[in-house]
Amino acid sequence: MRRIGTWVALGGLLLSAACGGGSAATPTTATKPLAVGFVAEPANLDFTATEGAAIPQALLVNVYEGLVKLDQDGKIQPLLAEKWEVSPDNKTYTFTLRKGVTFTNGAPFTADDVVFSINRVKSDWKLKIKSQMDVVDKVEKKDDSTAVVTLKQPSNGWLYSMATRLGAMFSRTGVADLANKPVGTGPYQLGSWKRGDSIQLTANEKYWGTKPQVPQITLKYFKDATAMNNALLTGGIDIISAVQAPESLAQFADTNRFQVVEGTTNGEVVLSMNNSRPPFNDKKVRQAVRHAIDHRALLDTAWAGRGQLIGSMVPPTDPWYEDRTGDYPYDVAKAKELLGGKTHNVKMRIPNLPYAVAAAQVVKSQLAQVGITAEIDPLEFPARWLDVVFKQGDYDLSIINHVEPRDMGIFADKSYYFRYDNPEFGKLLASADSGTEQEQAADLKAAAKLLSEDAAADWLFLFPNLIVAKKDITGGLPKNGISEAFDFTALTKR
Repeated sequence: MRRIGTWVALGGLLLSAACGGGSAATPTTATKPLAVGFVAEPANLDFTATEGAAIPQALLVNVYEGLVKLDQDGKIQPLLAEKWEVSPDNKTYTFTLRKGVTFTNGAPFTADDVVFSINRVKSDWKLKIKSQMDVVDKVEKKDDSTAVVTLKQPSNGWLYSMATRLGAMFSRTGVADLANKPVGTGPYQLGSWKRGDSIQLTANEKYWGTKPQVPQITLKYFKDATAMNNALLTGGIDIISAVQAPESLAQFADTNRFQVVEGTTNGEVVLSMNNSRPPFNDKKVRQAVRHAIDHRALLDTAWAGRGQLIGSMVPPTDPWYEDRTGDYPYDVAKAKELLGGKTHNVKMRIPNLPYAVAAAQVVKSQLAQVGITAEIDPLEFPARWLDVVFKQGDYDLSIINHVEPRDMGIFADKSYYFRYDNPEFGKLLASADSGTEQEQAADLKAAAKLLSEDAAADWLFLFPNLIVAKKDITGGLPKNGISEAFDFTALTKR
C-alpha cells in the first residue's frame, strides 16, 4: 500500500510570484558567521537513501531546493518554479522554471533536471516515503524552462509532497557521491564536515536569488542538552535550534543577552507500539496503554509543560485537525480492566535523545501502575535506532518525534515500523487524496479517529518550536517549525 501522507487542494489555480529570492541575484550586506546548535547529527548527507530528519533539516532549502517550498504557515510557495498551472482535471501540472539557475557544480538547471529528479525518486530512492511519487504517471520536458508532470489520478497531496525532501532537484551530473558531496541550487553549499562535531555551510556565490546575509553557517552537534546550553552561555554558538531541556530556560532570562522564540511544529512525539507482536498485537493492551498515560503530567514532567496535547497524528496546523485528547482519558482502573488482570514485561527501545529519554522515564513509571513493566533500552540515534527499531521492527515500545509534515499516512503502510494493518484506514486516505476539499477534510478526520480508536500508537505531545538565540541575531529565526528544513537563509546578525 502506498504511503499517502500529504494533501493540499489546488483546483485549477495559477500560482505565481517569487518567494525567497528574485529572478536575479540581489547583493546584500553580509554579516558575521553564525554557529547553530543541534543534537542529531546526520549519519551521512544523502536523504534519498537514509531515513531521519537530520539531513533535510540541514540541507533542504539551504543546499537543495525544490520547485516549491513551504512557508512559515505551511503554505506552498514558488521556488525553482516561478509559477505553475494545473489542468481542469487536476492531473497535469505545468511548471515554468526560473532562468539563469545553476547547480554548485556549474551545471545549468533545466527541465531535464526536473525529469531526472522526479523519475529518480521512483527508481533510486531507498526511503519508504518514495511511494508518494507512485501517483506520477510521467514527467516530460516541454522546453528548457517548462516541465510537465502528469498524474495517474488527481491527488490533493502530490504538490505538498514536492515541498518536502521528495521534491529536491538534483543535477544529472551531481549524484555520484550524495552521502559526502551534495550538489544543489541553494543559497549555501557544503564547506566542510567534521564528523562527530560540525557541518559548515558557506554562501553559494553564484546563487540565483537573494544572497544569504550570513556568509557561513556552522551546524554544531552536541551529545547532551547541558553542553549545548553551556556553548550558548559561553559564546561557542549563537543559536540553540531546539531547546532540549525546557526547564533550563531560566539560564537565558537576561533579555539583554538572549532572546527566546516559541512557536509550534508538526512534530508528533509518538509512543510507538509494535502492532505485530505480543502484547501489542492485542488492541485491548494498546488501549490500556493509552488509558494508563497521564499526558498532562508527562508533558509537565518530561518537557516542563512546553508543547501541546493532541491525541492524534494530526497537528493543529493541518485543516483537518480535531482534538482527540479525550478519546482515552487517564484512567488506571480502566487500563487494568482492559488488561484483564494480566501483567506484561516489555522492552522500550528509544533513541538517546533528550525528549525521548525524559518521556520514557515517565511512561515507564505510569505503565508500572497498571502491570506493564517496561525496560528502557536507549539506542544511539540515528544509526542504531534506525537499524533496530525502524528497519528491523525489533521493539515493543519506542518514543520518537515524527517531524515530517502531514505524515499520518505512514500508518497506511503495514511494513512501516508500527506494523499497523487496517485496510479501512488506507481506503480513507486514498479517498481523501482524490476527493474534493470538503471530502478530503472529512475523510482525514475519520482516518485520525479510526487510528485513535484502534490505539495504533499513543501521541504523547506535539513538540514545541523552542529556540534560544543571542540578542544580536536580528532576523530570520523561525517562529514555527512546519517544514523539514531549518531555513538559514534569512538569518542576520548585528
